[in-house]
Amino acid sequence: MAALSLHKVTERAPALVSLYKTAAVSLEKHGLAGEEAAVYLVLDHSGSMRPYYKNGTVQALADRVLGLSAHLDDDGRVPVFLFSTDIDAQGEIALENHHGRIECIVADLGHMGRTNYHVAMDAVIDHYVDSGATAPALVIFQTDGGPTSKLAAERYVCKAAQLPMFWQFIGFGDPDSSQFAFLRRLDELAVPERRPVDNAGFFHAGADPRRVGDAELYDRLVGEFPQWLRAARARGIVD
Repeated sequence: MAALSLHKVTERAPALVSLYKTAAVSLEKHGLAGEEAAVYLVLDHSGSMRPYYKNGTVQALADRVLGLSAHLDDDGRVPVFLFSTDIDAQGEIALENHHGRIECIVADLGHMGRTNYHVAMDAVIDHYVDSGATAPALVIFQTDGGPTSKLAAERYVCKAAQLPMFWQFIGFGDPDSSQFAFLRRLDELAVPERRPVDNAGFFHAGADPRRVGDAELYDRLVGEFPQWLRAARARGIVD
């Protein structure tokens, strides 16, 4: 894989050129220029997320992730998983069809259920393994609350640590909510007793994530990825 050029992004998704350029600055700052990664986007589709889908916040995140992915992968596409109690939808967002794509995915979905992180993690792991990808995965995992089963989520975080996958969690909602206690404790999960490397990060984007600037968002999305890459390479998890 190789980064898509500015010319190709301009041809295929002119509305994302500014995001593409901003992402380049952040990747350079964090020593990730030239790195390759399979980027995934996991979206919380539980009932409390309804306002974020209606007001375009989720679509805005998807566009920003696509602008980042264009530097790390060369196909201009990001697999997207929507989850609640189960996997509610699986699709992709691409440079050519990004406008309104999230609305299209959710249009025919029914009940928005509970927040089962582990079903989404399981689906992403299966997709990555089955894809035969050789580059590591950067999984951007959005949620507005803690997992219904903390034990199941913890088990999957530890299971995934054996794979070349880094999970960057991003929270929507009240920054002071106790809902995010589990995600804030991720770094405290024992390494290496329970997982060989610290394979997850978390940051909170606030009650209105659209107000987080593009540069800040990209810095937060990739801020812990370089440390994980170094640790995973040292242990032979990443080539």
